[in-house]
Formats: sequence, C-alpha cells, structure tokens
Amino acid sequence: VQLVESGGGLVQAGGSLRLSCAASGFDVDEYNIGWFRQAPGKEREGVAAISTGGSTNYADSVKGRFTITRDNAKSAVYLQMNSLKPEDRAVYFCVADERPLQMWGQGRPLRYWGQGTQVTVSS
Repeated sequence: VQLVESGGGLVQAGGSLRLSCAASGFDVDEYNIGWFRQAPGKEREGVAAISTGGSTNYADSVKGRFTITRDNAKSAVYLQMNSLKPEDRAVYFCVADERPLQMWGQGRPLRYWGQGTQVTVSS
C-alpha cells in the first residue's frame, strides 16, 4: 500500500499550488481520503477530506481557499490550494481510511499515510 504526495513547493503569499496524492495497493474507491498538515512546532491537523461518495469537509482555516477532489479512475486525490498564506506553510500528508469521516479522530489511528510534501509560503 502506498500514498505518494507531490506538488509541494515554494510559493508567494496569494499564490496557488495543487497537491496530488497517488494511491496504490488498495481499492481507493472504498476509502475516504483526506489531507492533514503539520507545521514546525505544531500538532498535526486535518485540512480537508472527501468521502467515497464525494462529500467534503474542510478546516475552518482553509474554507473558501482549498478544494479537495478525487479521481477514482486514476486512484488519485487532489488538493487545490488558492490564496495561500504564510500560515499554510507545513508538511502536507495524504491519508486514507475506510471509516466514515465523522469517525476520524476516534479510536485507532487512520489506516494509511503518505510520507508528506513540503509547502512553503513566503510573505
């Protein structure tokens, strides 16, 4: 099983990046997929998630700026990030779990994690 993130980099404040998550080794159609991030010195936090049915959740801090989408045919999930701010700087991780989104954060850790991709936003 692999989740491989790409698309991170350095961008100026106000700019955009599109992160991609390529999944392999499991049937992505049956999994809910999300993006988490961890900034230096801070705890990991959920950013966005998309269910198998296409329902989406967003952290308040990114609503209206970030959009999560999925393409099951390509076993891929994307995070379009617009109007980036310096506080968006973090390592972004792709996550997959078969449990409903409302159960994330309860019980066992989320099942599959990628290695992360760095996003840096300069002011």
